[in-house]
Amino acid sequence: MSLKLVIFDVDGTLVDSQADILGAMTRSFETVACPVPSRDAILGIVGLSLPQAMARLAPDSDQDTRDALVAGYKEAYFDIRRQGGADSSPLYPGIRDVLEHLHAQDEILLGVATGKSRRGLEALLDARDLRRYFITTQVADDHPSKPHPSMLLTALSETGVAAGDAVMIGDTSYDIDMGHAAGMVAIGVTWGYHPASQLRHAHALVDTTDTMMQAIAQIQGGRA
Repeated sequence: MSLKLVIFDVDGTLVDSQADILGAMTRSFETVACPVPSRDAILGIVGLSLPQAMARLAPDSDQDTRDALVAGYKEAYFDIRRQGGADSSPLYPGIRDVLEHLHAQDEILLGVATGKSRRGLEALLDARDLRRYFITTQVADDHPSKPHPSMLLTALSETGVAAGDAVMIGDTSYDIDMGHAAGMVAIGVTWGYHPASQLRHAHALVDTTDTMMQAIAQIQGGRA
């Protein structure tokens, strides 16, 4: 049986990090005396790399200001995560069971493709005891921003899995577009930060972890 690869987005898909993201964005914009974007605007850029996110949130700002916003966000985010401790960025209900079930199957490999930095991802993986599940982890430090397919193409190369045997799962249109660009099946989850109306071009759209498992099984023809 050929290997299968299931790649997950992180924020809004595996963990509910919106409180940390909103708090860090608010502090970052306040530090440089810029108007704080709305909640919807901030959640709308989750998944993009920080430079691209700040360009959308502060389109009239100069590059120095955007650079300061990126630096301020990183500092604020880690401070908020440190203060929040075990309550920061909780796993969505049922996610650990999904990861355990998939990880137990020898023919299924798991990966991550996230707009987080390497430092941010590793801190989260360690805090939530998730590191052991993933054989490939792709982050914003090493790739163009989503929806560019670089993260997914690198994950395929690292694992030796063909695009036709891989699935991308995420909560934003950037994840779905990235999956399409890499020639992979894309599954959208509705519990994250983009409304379902923006995910209609996914191969499957799921509302619960149970239906996500069913979609993976149907699409890959496996026993997930």
